[in-house]
Amino acid sequence: MGLKNEAQSALQSTKSFYREYVSGMTRERLGKEFYEDTDRLKQLYQEAIGEEEEKEKGRQLPGHLKFLRLFSSLTQRLNPTRRLAFGLSTISFVLYYFAGFIGISNFILFYDLLLPFSFGTILLLLLVELLEKSDVKREIDLAREIQLSLLPPTELKKENLEIYSFANTAKEVGGDYVDMIETEKGTYIVIADVSGKGLTAALYMVRMQALVHLLIEKEQPSPKELLVELNDYVKSDAADKTFVTACAAFFPHGEDRFTFARAGHNAPIFYNKERDATFDLRSDGFALGMTSTPNLQSFLQEKKFHFKKGDSVLFFTDGLTEARNEYGEQYGEDRVDSLMSIYGSLHAKTIVKKIHASLEGFIGKEKPPDDITFTCVHHPED
Repeated sequence: MGLKNEAQSALQSTKSFYREYVSGMTRERLGKEFYEDTDRLKQLYQEAIGEEEEKEKGRQLPGHLKFLRLFSSLTQRLNPTRRLAFGLSTISFVLYYFAGFIGISNFILFYDLLLPFSFGTILLLLLVELLEKSDVKREIDLAREIQLSLLPPTELKKENLEIYSFANTAKEVGGDYVDMIETEKGTYIVIADVSGKGLTAALYMVRMQALVHLLIEKEQPSPKELLVELNDYVKSDAADKTFVTACAAFFPHGEDRFTFARAGHNAPIFYNKERDATFDLRSDGFALGMTSTPNLQSFLQEKKFHFKKGDSVLFFTDGLTEARNEYGEQYGEDRVDSLMSIYGSLHAKTIVKKIHASLEGFIGKEKPPDDITFTCVHHPED
């Protein structure tokens, strides 16, 4: 009959707990998350105190007022019940040490319970906040899965078109939008960037996608007509300050040309095989939501370009060119243009892979500050 070695079992359990507790605690991750938390505190300080100092015409607020406003701003993020518990625990903590310091602890009822009450309440609040954060994280993960399921296929091949896309979100969900929509007459390519990041931008992106599909399936508009129609929906709420930059292109079936319009978005880069040169497809147009629809209608330009065998065009969001390395240098449009000059005659997938590899080598271990999305359309020669 074997006897269980309880000491060994306890040791193994302790080692297992230790490994789980310290998992992910690498030097790089700790440093990065420390700076992220510091940035959050700076932002909170600016929101709580910076605006008040500006109102006071640059005068510095007294230290105790800064502390009170920062403390108030922090506690306002708790619901009323948790705020009450946090306030009682803080008062208990201060009272315990203050009473002990001035020697009146004998006159305070339940004095010995003040410190355990304070510590226990704070620990309970922390656990409840962590559980709530865990629930929110699960919901965001679900939202990410839904958003990813709505994106078009990474690769699309047709008789005279090859399309390949890359998308990476800065947070769990993103505000970049890229789509390829096939119709009886041709293929639409739409790329857009909603102002801001995170869940708000992602919800706008999903709304944009639904509107784009609805308008194209119902009306099959030109790129300019599509962007003008979208502006009506973005401007539907006067109080909403969100704006959207976008590009739209239409590639007719069986024709060596495409039609293009740009609403305040990064100008796509066009590679012309015949000249072995690249060009910026710049055209006039405000971002969606920045101006009235009649004004956009009169200002937005729609252009047509030849698209012959060996030609390629790259659509991208500003997250690509604004990605930074550890020295704070931006990836920049010149690098993208150079890569298109070298690889522009190759297949769409190869071009995207080359840009992806170059970008990863440039930024190294740095986390992109914005969503990165780019898609390449190529006219194959074979």
